[in-house]
Amino acid sequence: MLAETIFSAVSVAGLGIAAITAYRKRFLAATRIAAYALVPIGLVMTGAVEWAFDTAFSPTAWAGFGVLGAAWALFMTSRAIERRRAGRKQAERGEMPGAVAPAASAPSLGAGQRGATPKPQAKTAGDDFSDIEAILKKHGI
Repeated sequence: MLAETIFSAVSVAGLGIAAITAYRKRFLAATRIAAYALVPIGLVMTGAVEWAFDTAFSPTAWAGFGVLGAAWALFMTSRAIERRRAGRKQAERGEMPGAVAPAASAPSLGAGQRGATPKPQAKTAGDDFSDIEAILKKHGI
């Protein structure tokens, strides 16, 4: 009963603020304020406020939420265990799609590059600045 009164008073105050805002010729803001002000009274009229307060102060309702939480925790635990077991069985059978073969620890190189190391090319001082000159010429500098 007290909650309905408070929510109704909040709605009336909000509608008063909306009226003052409309008087100041800010109609869009007044419409938005009026929409927000009507929400609490709408909740009172639908009975949602009474239901929420009955639920919030009911020990039976809180026990029900606890039971639902325990059921959710058991469900998620069983799913996690089921997934771990399925993963182990697939690994034992060698069916894992992302599994790496034991001999695959060496890096895979192309056929022509297997023992060859790349040789560094000797650059002269003029080669180093030719790239910079090309960029400057491109931009007209």
